[in-house]
Amino acid sequence: MLQERIEPAWIDAFETVLRRCALQPGDQVAILGETQSRPVLMEMARLVATRLGGRCFTLTLPSVLGRGEPLTRSTGACPAIQNSAPVIAALAASALIIDCTVEGLMHAPELPAIIQGNGLTQPRILYVSNEHPEALCRLLPDEQTEQQVKVHLKRLRAARTMRVSSVAGTDLRIDLQGAVGGGNWGYTSRPGTLTHWPGGLVLAFPAAGSVNGTLVLAEGDVNLTFKRYIDKAVTLTIENDYVTRIDGTGVDADLLRSHFEAWGEREAYAVSHVGWGLNAAARWDSMAFYDKRDFNGTELRAFAGNFLYSTGANETAGRYTRGHFDWPMRHCTVALDDAVVVDAGKVVV
Repeated sequence: MLQERIEPAWIDAFETVLRRCALQPGDQVAILGETQSRPVLMEMARLVATRLGGRCFTLTLPSVLGRGEPLTRSTGACPAIQNSAPVIAALAASALIIDCTVEGLMHAPELPAIIQGNGLTQPRILYVSNEHPEALCRLLPDEQTEQQVKVHLKRLRAARTMRVSSVAGTDLRIDLQGAVGGGNWGYTSRPGTLTHWPGGLVLAFPAAGSVNGTLVLAEGDVNLTFKRYIDKAVTLTIENDYVTRIDGTGVDADLLRSHFEAWGEREAYAVSHVGWGLNAAARWDSMAFYDKRDFNGTELRAFAGNFLYSTGANETAGRYTRGHFDWPMRHCTVALDDAVVVDAGKVVV
C-alpha cells in the first residue's frame, strides 16, 4: 500500500487537470466531499484550486451508512446530499464543482438540479474518482484521448444498432434508437457538463426494452462491484433489458445471484449503460496491484478495447436503483450498424 502523503507529482497532476477544466482566477469553486472521502484528494483539490485563483469553499457532508440495504460499491450515485436544498443551492451557484465524494454525482438524483445552475451560473463538474493519487497521476488526460473519444462518440450517436459478440459466447443486440450517448476524456471546460478523472470511454444509456441476447462473463473479465477478476465463466440471459437467467457453477455466479437477489427489486437486474474503453494508458491488469480500499476501478472501465456492460440506474429508461454492477469485458467485438469499432478487444482506429 502506497502512503497517501502529498507528493509534488500529485499536485502537478491536479494542476494539469484543473487548468484543462478552464479554472480562472475569481471562479467560485465548490469542493464537495463526505466524511468517508479520501482526505488527500480533497486537500489537493483545495490547495491547487486556491493556487490557481479560485474562490474555494468546502462542503463535507455526513456519509450515509447503515441504510439497511445491501453493501454498495461503484454505483456512481452519492447518497450524501439527501436532497438538501441549501447544499444544492450552493453547488448550483458555483462555476466549478470538484466532486470528491466516494461514489460521485453521476447518477445522484440531485444532479439535474445542480447542473442546471441558478440562472446566473451553470457549473461544470469534475468527479475525481476515489482512486489512490498514484493512479490519477498515471492517468492524466490528454488531447489524443479527447479526439479519440469525440470520434467514437459521433459514430455512437449516429448509429441505430449495436452488436456485441465474443468467442466466449456473448451475442448481444442493442437498439440505439432513443438512447442517450455520452463520452468522457477526463476534463471539461463547458458549463452544464460532468466529467470524471480518469476518463477515456464512450457510453450509451439505452431506452427501455432495447437490449436482448446473451452476455458471457469470461475468465479474466472484471466484476468491478466486487473488485474481482472473473475466475469461472458466467452466462447471463438478457430479455428486454433485464437479466432473466444466470448460468454458472462457480463462486462468481453464486456471488452475482446473491447480490442481485439482495436488492429485492426488479430494476437492479436491468441495463444501465453499454459502451467501450478508449484510454491507451489504462491497464486491464492494474487491479492486481492495489488493495481494494485503494482502488475504485475507473481505470478498468476505460482501458482501450474493453466492452463495458452495466446494470442499475438508467435515467433514459426511467429507472432508478442503488443496485449496480460494472463488467469491463475483454476480447469482445463491438459493431455499430455492422461497422466494427472494437475488434476482439482492439480499438479500430
